[in-house]
Amino acid sequence: MTTLILAGKRLMVHTARRAPPAAWRLLVVSIPFVLAALDPGARGIVLTAVADAYLQVSVFVAATLALVYGLERGLNIDSAALLARYRYWQVPFAAFFGALPGCGGAIMVITQYLRGHLGFGSVVAVLTATMGDAMFLLLAQQPLTGAGMMLLGLAVGLVSGYAVDALHGPDFLRARGAPVRETMHCHAGGLARLGPIWMALLAPGVVVGILLAARVDVDALLPGRAAAVDPVLLLGLAGAVLAMLMWSWVPSGGYRDFVSGDTQAMGACAPDARPSTRARVIADTNFVTVWVVAAYLAYELGVYYSGIDLKAWFALWAPLVPLMGVVIGFLPGCGPQIVVTTLYLSGVVPLSAQIGNAISNDGDALFPAIALAPRVAVVATLYSAVPAVLVAYAWFYLFE
Repeated sequence: MTTLILAGKRLMVHTARRAPPAAWRLLVVSIPFVLAALDPGARGIVLTAVADAYLQVSVFVAATLALVYGLERGLNIDSAALLARYRYWQVPFAAFFGALPGCGGAIMVITQYLRGHLGFGSVVAVLTATMGDAMFLLLAQQPLTGAGMMLLGLAVGLVSGYAVDALHGPDFLRARGAPVRETMHCHAGGLARLGPIWMALLAPGVVVGILLAARVDVDALLPGRAAAVDPVLLLGLAGAVLAMLMWSWVPSGGYRDFVSGDTQAMGACAPDARPSTRARVIADTNFVTVWVVAAYLAYELGVYYSGIDLKAWFALWAPLVPLMGVVIGFLPGCGPQIVVTTLYLSGVVPLSAQIGNAISNDGDALFPAIALAPRVAVVATLYSAVPAVLVAYAWFYLFE
């Protein structure tokens, strides 16, 4: 079995290297639509789930991103310089930047650590506090819960960072100025060409999304002939499919270069080629859309084909669900964490699982540490698991 798995892995790597940069992404994006074409029973489920993902989630994520990134650019805060200048406040600053939505602040802190400017306590603080891009999703759907999660992450990150520094001292695992890659190429062609169309779909999408959130029957507001073509479904499908295609057309490395957190903090583009706020919003929203669509489809199709009531299943195994959220948080990247948040917002998993995942997950911030200081990445992840388990199960036993 091990030999078969390794052979399969080598085949996948070989295929990925030989295929065009975006081929595997196009293949992934096309799978649900191929399924809808082959299985008439699943067709309505697939189309409705894809449209709902866009109108119920993506449009609000885009609006939140536009607000956050617009303020960030307008205020022009040099967060890296602040961290280097005020050494006593490094742990609070790190926890604060980690608690901010997205991965940009956390990646910036990790980068400064790899350059030898910060201690290990700051790393634990930022990785414990950050919720990554999943925070945008939570803020868009449940603003009060999202704000509470930010405050919780800030508090837990602050305590964890100071505890690690008190336990090991400020020089524990301190990096010695590891070189950090500064310049990469940006691949924004697809985003630039399709950006106006993307924005044109977003404007009515936000309006429709707000009406749907208010439980308004949008189709009933339209004339009979217009309502007959199901314009709400078509708008949601058009927006989601465009976002998924734009995500798939950008090569893997190119997309990571263009995602806001990496671009801002890792110097993914040359300083004079920093993408606009609109481009960052589009790139990050596309990424979130793909994972939200995947979560919606996994849930709906899983129930359709298996007949299992996932909500009842998670209720049966309720004592283990917070631990599942913590373990999923160990996976690098924001994608799996967006899936957990989507399941929470859908009422499938409880808030304790969301809390455990939010504290244990490191978003995209762990990637530079894995590449340049893998031991630090492993130790920091293990340290972040301790408060994640404690807080998640405290909430579970006290409130659920």
